[in-house]
Amino acid sequence: MKLFTTRSKTSTLLYIVISAVFWTALWALAAHLIGMELLLPSPLRTVTRLAELAVTAEFWRAAGMSLLRIGTGFLMGVLAGTLLAVPTALLRPADILFSPLNTVVRATPVASFIILALVWIERGRVPSFIAFLMVTPIVWSSLKTAIQNVDPQLTEMAQCYRLGVGKRITLLYLPAVMPQYAASMITSLGLAWKAGIAAEVLCRPDVAIGTDLYESKIYLETADLFAYTAAVILLSVVMELCFRALIGRLVRKEERA
Repeated sequence: MKLFTTRSKTSTLLYIVISAVFWTALWALAAHLIGMELLLPSPLRTVTRLAELAVTAEFWRAAGMSLLRIGTGFLMGVLAGTLLAVPTALLRPADILFSPLNTVVRATPVASFIILALVWIERGRVPSFIAFLMVTPIVWSSLKTAIQNVDPQLTEMAQCYRLGVGKRITLLYLPAVMPQYAASMITSLGLAWKAGIAAEVLCRPDVAIGTDLYESKIYLETADLFAYTAAVILLSVVMELCFRALIGRLVRKEERA
């Protein structure tokens, strides 16, 4: 079994490398055929420019501020989604009252929220607000569904044994909802990052990667534009991998408990 798992991981890694090489080569070929860095810089030029930016304090300050803004909105969204999911899953009147809010947030375009937020709040707080709006309905819906799908027989058994609220949460609900709850947080993290960067591009806070992206486009610095885009992708991947590892450890700990 261990040998099979090792071979599977090796094959997956090989496929990832082959795919990366193929698309990089295709990108390099397109850049060579176009022959204009203003329209499409080569992969080498993009990596070189990213390396130049990565050794500057301004780059890391902008990245740190973007992570702080979007991370704050993400945590607020997880908290709000959790607090809304529990009553709407267990109480029918609460579900009727708050469900239209979930529908409206899901259906409204992100750009509309960004423009409205610029009217309501300070531009530096808009990315946090947008990340919050992206995360809340995803966590809310997933956790609500997970709570409603808890085995009724287990619920009846808990009532028969007269388990307290604390024991019901730790012994019954947490093991049942944790996998779906964790998956919703991982999914919403990527959406929060993308929507938050888009909000930064539109509202242009003083220090932010989104602002640097916008200025690169304005001044026709295409290599910088591609480099900042690559930085956004890399930061998103690293952030998601770290969060997956954290959530995976918490889920395994809960399963052992």
